[in-house]
Amino acid sequence: MHKAFVTGYPIKHSRSPLIHGHWLKKYELEGSYGAIEVVPEDFSDFVSTLQQNGYVGGNVTIPHKEVAFSLCQKRDSAAEEIGAVNTLWFEEGQLRGGNTDAYGFVANLDASASDWDKQKSALVLGAGGASRAILYALKQRGFTDVRIVNRTLTRAKELAGHFGSGITAHEWAATPELLQDTSLIVNTTSLGMEGKESLSIDFSGVKPNALVTDIVYVPLETPLLKAARLAGLKTVDGLGMLLHQAVPGFEHWFGVRPEVTSELRDLVLADMNGGQQK
Repeated sequence: MHKAFVTGYPIKHSRSPLIHGHWLKKYELEGSYGAIEVVPEDFSDFVSTLQQNGYVGGNVTIPHKEVAFSLCQKRDSAAEEIGAVNTLWFEEGQLRGGNTDAYGFVANLDASASDWDKQKSALVLGAGGASRAILYALKQRGFTDVRIVNRTLTRAKELAGHFGSGITAHEWAATPELLQDTSLIVNTTSLGMEGKESLSIDFSGVKPNALVTDIVYVPLETPLLKAARLAGLKTVDGLGMLLHQAVPGFEHWFGVRPEVTSELRDLVLADMNGGQQK
């Protein structure tokens, strides 16, 4: 029986066991997927004993993604560019690492707004760790005008320098002006998450065909998405990113490429009625 896991610190509120457990049952596979809390100082030892403890791989979340990156013998191109690993598996006796966040972001938009990438301009709010996956995804999809706005301009400039041509850094105060000719607006900050300060954006003057998406999914409709909807703009919530980013790992560990369905979404939504974000 193949065993997989999700690890982080803390980890008890992760919805990954619910997602992978649903797929194991749906596809009638012999396997298990559980949450394992590992403190940062024990993480390297945990990874070094995965095979002897019967694990075929697993997911890695905060605060272990960067250390996981350093422990892998080989990494996929997404992980290399993003600088973090969220999926581990073994191949030819080696520990491999990947990052599926960019895939999850793109797959969510493909499923919910099929023409989202026809225009090639985007405004990315925030320059933290989560923004790296979004910037990588946009570059892969051919976006040629991506503006990063961040409260600390230096951080935004570092990211723009890392990802190269077509990416520019701006102060947060420039947001209203930058919004005017942007076709995609992405929040990568934790602002608007349940228990956090709200993110306030004035969408008046934004192009009517612009799309607004948020990687936060608790609450499902963040204040940002609500404001965009009330302004008549199309919105995509962040839950689909969580569901789609789980697909590649499941295929690595259990040999079946699972499908993200409305049934799975409803299952996670039901769990969210009193839960917290991963």
